[in-house]
Amino acid sequence: MTELAPKYNPQEVEAGRYQEWLDEDLFKPSGDKKAKPYSIVIPPPNVTGKLHLGHAWDTAIQDTLIRYKRMQGYDTLYLPGMDHAGIATQAKVEARLREQGVSRYDLGREKFVEKVWEWKDEYANIIKSQWQKLGLSLDYSRERFTLDKGLSKAVRRVFVQLYNEGLIYRGEYIINWDPKLRTALSDIEVVHQDDQGAFYHINYPLADGSGSVEIATTRPETMFGDTAVAVAPGDERYKDLVGKKLILPLVGREIPIIEDQHVDPEFGTGLVKITPAHDPNDFEVGNRHDLPRINVMNDDGTMNDKAGKYAGMDRFDCRKQLVEDLKAEGYLIKVEPIVHSVGHSERSGVQVEPRLSTQWFVKMKPLADKVLENQKSEGRVNFVPDRFEGTLERWMENVHDWVISRQLWWGHRIPAWYNKQTGEMYVSEEAPADIENWDQDQDVLDTWFSSALWPFSTLGWPDEDSADFKRYFPTNALVTGYDIIFFWVSRMIFQSLHFTGERPFDNVVLHGLIRDEQGRKMSKSLGNGIDPMDVIDKYGADALRWFLLNGTAPGQDTRFSYTKMDAAWNFINKLWNASRFVIMNLPEDAKPAQKPDTSKFDLADAWIFDRLNHTVKETNRLFDEFQFGEAGREMYNFIWNDFCDWYIEISKVALYGDDAELKARKQANLTWILDQILRLIHPIMPFVTEKLWLSMPHEGKSIMTAAYPEAHAEFDNAKADEDMAFLIEIIKAVRTIRMEVNAPMSSAIDILIQLDDEKNEAILRDNMEYVENFLHPKKLEISGKIKAPKLAKTAVIAGAQIFVPLSELVDLDEEIAKMGKEEARLEAEVDRASKKLANKGFVDHAPAAVVEKEKGKLAEYESQLAGVRDRIKELKESR
Repeated sequence: MTELAPKYNPQEVEAGRYQEWLDEDLFKPSGDKKAKPYSIVIPPPNVTGKLHLGHAWDTAIQDTLIRYKRMQGYDTLYLPGMDHAGIATQAKVEARLREQGVSRYDLGREKFVEKVWEWKDEYANIIKSQWQKLGLSLDYSRERFTLDKGLSKAVRRVFVQLYNEGLIYRGEYIINWDPKLRTALSDIEVVHQDDQGAFYHINYPLADGSGSVEIATTRPETMFGDTAVAVAPGDERYKDLVGKKLILPLVGREIPIIEDQHVDPEFGTGLVKITPAHDPNDFEVGNRHDLPRINVMNDDGTMNDKAGKYAGMDRFDCRKQLVEDLKAEGYLIKVEPIVHSVGHSERSGVQVEPRLSTQWFVKMKPLADKVLENQKSEGRVNFVPDRFEGTLERWMENVHDWVISRQLWWGHRIPAWYNKQTGEMYVSEEAPADIENWDQDQDVLDTWFSSALWPFSTLGWPDEDSADFKRYFPTNALVTGYDIIFFWVSRMIFQSLHFTGERPFDNVVLHGLIRDEQGRKMSKSLGNGIDPMDVIDKYGADALRWFLLNGTAPGQDTRFSYTKMDAAWNFINKLWNASRFVIMNLPEDAKPAQKPDTSKFDLADAWIFDRLNHTVKETNRLFDEFQFGEAGREMYNFIWNDFCDWYIEISKVALYGDDAELKARKQANLTWILDQILRLIHPIMPFVTEKLWLSMPHEGKSIMTAAYPEAHAEFDNAKADEDMAFLIEIIKAVRTIRMEVNAPMSSAIDILIQLDDEKNEAILRDNMEYVENFLHPKKLEISGKIKAPKLAKTAVIAGAQIFVPLSELVDLDEEIAKMGKEEARLEAEVDRASKKLANKGFVDHAPAAVVEKEKGKLAEYESQLAGVRDRIKELKESR
C-alpha cells in the first residue's frame, strides 16, 4: 500500500503515468483470438494546429469506450492518425511563408510540399503530446496519416475504380470557387451568411431601338458574361419581346431574349439576365438553349480581358466602378439595398464565386441510393441519437455530384495523365511507363476523398488479406460531432458500402458543440475559445474528462464553465479522500479485494452492496447505450452520497470500536467496494483511478487490465434498501432539527420517535448502535404510541414522526407556521395523486405496477398529512 497525500493533486498523480502505460505496451490489442474484437479509429485531426475542446470531448468519449471494453475482456484497438487537411494546411503554410516574404510560387511545387511536410512533422508532435495529456489509450504502432503509402494506395484504387465504373468523370461545370485559396470547393465547404448587398436595376436597350427592359441583379460585374435575358414561358407582359435582341450596356454585344422555365414571373421584374459561366441555374439554362459560356474572372477574383477596361480590377472594385459608369451613361435605374444570404468559403472566409471550371466529379446518386437502401437493412448504421439518421437520409436524397478536384499542391495528386502530343488521358493507379511523354493532372483530391476511406484504409485495405482488416473491420463505433454528418460520416458510409460491401461502423455516436457560459459557439472572432491543455494544467485530465462526459445527453450541446470544472475537481478530491481513509484504515497485511460473504452482513452492509449492484448494472447498461451523462450521475450518487456520506461514516463505528472481527469485516467490505468503484469509473478517469488502485492491495499491474465490475445476484436486497432508506430518513430528520435549533452533534438531546408499524420499530431497535451514534440522544423513546410534547421540534417522514422536546428554543407560532407549510405541500400531493387515480385513462392503460405504486404514494401522503394535522392541533392547543 502507498501513503496518499492529504489532498488530490492532479499534476503529481498524472506525471509520468502515461509513459509507464506506453512502456508496458498496455494500449495494444490483447492478441487473444478467443476475445471478441472491438475497434475505434480516431477521427483524424487536421495537422493545422492544436486540439480544441471539441477534439477533447470527441476523444474522451472514444477512450472511455475503449477502456470500458478492454476491461470487459474485448480485444480492443484504438487506432490513431491525422489528416493532411489539404486546403487548411496549405493555407497555414502559405501564411507562414508570407511572413517570410516568400510565396509558394517562388519555391515551386516540390520545394513547397517539402515545407508542408516540415509543418506536418511539427504539428503532429504537438497533437500527439496533447493526446498523451488527455490519457488516450491509442496503439501508436498502428498510427496512420492520410498521405502515407498505404492510404495513398487506397486512394488511387478508389479513384481508378470509380472512374472505370463511370462514377468519376471530368467536365466543365459551375463550381464554388475560393478566389483567395484559388481552388474549387464542394457545396458543404460553403457557409452561407447574411450580407449587406443590393439589387442593381439596369436598363438593357432593345437592339431595334424600340425601348429597353429593366434587369435587376446583385452581381452587376458578371454582366460581361451575359449571353441572354430570359422570361417565363407564356408571360403576357413580354410575349412580344421573345426572340428580339438586346444591347449589353457598356459592352455593345447583342444578346437574345428567350423563354425558360427557370424564370419566376412573380419575382422582380420577371426578366432575368443569363450568365452561364457564373451561375449554376444560368448554366442549366445555357445548356438548354445552347448559349455561349463567357468566363469574365481570373482565378484570384480579378476581372479578365472579357471585362474590357475593367480587366485586372478586383471583382468588388469592378462592381463599384461599373455602377458609377452605368449611372454616368444613363443605364442605372436605381440601387435597392438588401440583406441576402451569400456563400463564403469555410476555409478562407472570402465570398465564394460561382464560376465555370473544368473539374473532377463523383456521380453521387448511385452511391447515395446504396446508402438509403442499406439503412433499411439489418446492416444499417445505428445513429445515437437516432434522430440524426434522418439528417443522413435527407442529404442522400438531395445530394449533388461531388466536385473532388482541388487546385492545390498539398494532397493526393489525381492519378490522371495527359499525353503531351495527342492530349489522350490515361487514368491508372500507376504512372505511364513512358512517363516523359505524359503530364500528370495538376490538381489534388478533396481532403474528404481520402478521409472517406479512413475506417478501412487505416486497417490495411485494399489488401483484403490484411490481418487488421479481417479482424477489426467493420469498426464498432464512430464518435463525432453532429455538425460533421455531411462532410465525413455520409462519405465514409457510401465509400465503405461500395468498396467493402459493409457498413464502416456499427454505431455513430454523436455529441454536440461545446459553447461558452453564455451559450455562444466558441470562435476566434469572439475570443471565447478555451485551450483544453490549459484546463488540464489547472484541474487535471481526469476532471476535464469527467466534465466532458457528464451533464449532457448524446447529440446535445454543452456549456463550458470553470464552475463546472471546480465541481469536477471537488468530486475527484472526494473520491481521493475516501480512498485515503479506506487505505489508512487497512491492516498492513491487508489482502486484495475479495467478494464478501453476505451471510455476515448487517443492514448497512446489505444496503451498500445492493446500492453497488444497482450502480454496476446501470453503469454497464448506460455505457452500452452511450448514455455517459446518465452513467456518470449513477456513479456520482453512489460514490458521493451512498459510499462517502453514509457507509464510510457508518463503518467508523466498527473501525474505531473494540470488536476485532467486525472491524475486519468492515475493512474487507470497504476494500471490495473501493476496488469496484475505481474499476467502475476508470474508463472516464484513467489517471487517478490507476494511482488509487495501485495504492491499495491489488492483483495485476494496471487497473486498465482489471475486469470491469459485474453485478452479483447475491448482493440484490430490496428489503435492505428500503429499511436503510428509512433509517437514513430518521437520521437526516434529526440532523435537520439540530441544525434549525443550533444543537451540535456534541450536545445530547431528547428524541422521541413515534412509528406507524412494528416493522419500522424493529429496524431501529436492530440497529440501535447506529441510531445512538448518529442521533446522540440523551433520552431516546421509540414507540407506536407517544404523547407528543407541547413544545418540540417536529419532523414527519413516511412511517414515523420525530419529536425533539426543546421548550426553551422552540417558537410555537414559528413551529405552527412550519407545520402549516408542510400541510399545504402534502394536501397538494394528495390532490395530485387522487386526481391521477380518478383518471380512467391512466388506470385503464398504465401498467398495473405503476397504478399500484401511485396508490401506495397516495396512502403514504394521506398518512403523513394526518400526522401533520394532528401535530398542528396539539401545538395550537398548547398555546
